Formats: sequence, structure tokens, C-alpha cells
Amino acid sequence: MSQNQFDKKSQAWSALFSEPMSDLVKRYTSSVLFDKRLWQADITGSLAHADMLSAQGIISARDLADITRGMAQITTEIESGAFEWKLDLEDVHLNIEARLTQLVGDAGKRLHTGRSRNDQVATDVRLWLRGEIDLISALLVDLQQSLLAVADQHVEVILPGFTHLQVAQPVSFGHHLLAYVEMFSRDAERMADVRRRVNRLPLGA
Repeated sequence: MSQNQFDKKSQAWSALFSEPMSDLVKRYTSSVLFDKRLWQADITGSLAHADMLSAQGIISARDLADITRGMAQITTEIESGAFEWKLDLEDVHLNIEARLTQLVGDAGKRLHTGRSRNDQVATDVRLWLRGEIDLISALLVDLQQSLLAVADQHVEVILPGFTHLQVAQPVSFGHHLLAYVEMFSRDAERMADVRRRVNRLPLGA
């Protein structure tokens, strides 16, 4: 099967109609221009799913090796900017699936065994969110450490304190900054709570 033939078979909606889909409808129904940010989560989830399929004897060790090799090449292509994101394939999932099947053949088609598209999307979104939460949490720590460093340098700097929008007692600028360190600590706790809720496997549920 040629790549053009595979692309046509992989189109979620346009393959259902005899007439070509207009460019306007393609842009309206496609999500790939913004959900391609999920590519790492999509590949991570697919590799874990392939491991499970192999461990259960549903796909062969050769299939698993081919899928792993194909995903490694796709990762390299995306990171280098060489990967071609196709609007006709509508989303990140179909784009990666089409390229994988182009690279490794039938093994790529067997990857979807036992996993619905909804399973895949829900898993990808949770993996992506978990990664973003971890990134934000690390940035919060960096911000707090920077505030601590500035506060330590300005312990003796005095500024007017305010309460209820009125001038209150003088305070140390360093002490004032530490209030923000505490605020960001509470934000970090909120991120940890959200991570706990996000970090649940939706497959099969």
C-alpha cells in the first residue's frame, strides 16, 4: 500500500465521503495544529501499550521491536523538525500512527489492538498534564529559591508595610519577599494535589 493510499484510509471523516473534503472543513475538524504538543505522551503511551501486548502474547516480540524502532525514528524526526504534520490526518494520533505504519508495516497496525481512540486520547492528555505539572512545580522551586536569595540580600532594607490598603508598620523588604515564598509554597501544594488526581491510568476504564 502506498503512503497516499494509507493516508486516505486513515482519514477519520473524509474517507467516508465520495467527494473531497473542502480545505475549510479540514481546518475546522482538524486538531493537529494544536494537539501535536501531545506527541511525546502519545509515543510514551503507545510504547507502554505495545509492551503490554507483547507481554500478553498478543503481538510478537518482532512486532514490539519494530514498533519500538519506528517510534524511535519518529521521535528523531519530530525533534529535528523533519516530521511532516498532515492536516488530512486530523490529529497527532493519526499522524504518528500513519508514519509508524509507513515505517514498520503491519506491526504498526497491530499497535491499536485492545485500545480505543478514546483510551489513547485520555491517556495522552493525562501524561501531558502530568509532565506540565512537573515542569511548573520545578519552576516554582526555582522561583522560590530566587526570592530567597534576593530576600537574604535585603534584610536591612526597610519599606512601609500596608494593611487594608493603608500604611502600617515598617517591614524588612526581605521579610516581605518571604511572604511570596510562602504563597508559592501553597501553589506547589495545589499542583501536587492536581498531579495526584491526574496521575490515574484511564485505560480500560
